[in-house]
Amino acid sequence: MIQVQRFLPEALAEILRKAPLTDEKVAFAWRSAVGPGIDRGTTISFDAGTLRVSAREQGYLKEIERSLPLIRARLDTLLGPDVVGTITIEPCTTR
Repeated sequence: MIQVQRFLPEALAEILRKAPLTDEKVAFAWRSAVGPGIDRGTTISFDAGTLRVSAREQGYLKEIERSLPLIRARLDTLLGPDVVGTITIEPCTTR
């Protein structure tokens, strides 16, 4: 018997990897990788393998930097390996 808690994330990742690469797909993967709190404190853009993350506050920057290996692993699981080549993190310049 396969536990539902283990099956659903694996099934979701498999479906997501097969979907065309869109901004919405990358945004969904980001939200799934970082959780709702970090997602609310950031904005992202994706272009040519580079994920640009803008954080609204210094605390978000620090948390993302600290968690970057885990975030990258989750993005690789959801999007496929090597889809996100580079992640840049910067403070948000607009208020």
